[in-house]
Amino acid sequence: MADINRIGVAARYSDLVIHGNTAYFSGYVPETTLAGTVTEQTRDVLAQIEQSLTEIGSDKSKLLQATIWLSDMGSYDEMNAVWDAWVVPGHTPARACVEARLANPAYALEIQVTAAL
Repeated sequence: MADINRIGVAARYSDLVIHGNTAYFSGYVPETTLAGTVTEQTRDVLAQIEQSLTEIGSDKSKLLQATIWLSDMGSYDEMNAVWDAWVVPGHTPARACVEARLANPAYALEIQVTAAL
């Protein structure tokens, strides 16, 4: 049986859980662009995801699944313009995108991913 490695363990969640050759990430929210546009916040979140993937020896071509929560579905096209330029053609993950009230009203989106190592 494969070991389970939890990284960034907090009281309610872990930042990342690795089991076998699969990495399960917690949701990513904007860190440096809270006052920014949906485009800026999406770039911020995707840069964080890409950095985290690099740190564990993976990359965005190995994404298996993504869930995107938007605070306003009216920003769907704006977010997708950034997403479409970021993902690797032919290696896009399974994906869901929904509108939801997020933990901080300044967040335009949150993205959670699962990736292969």
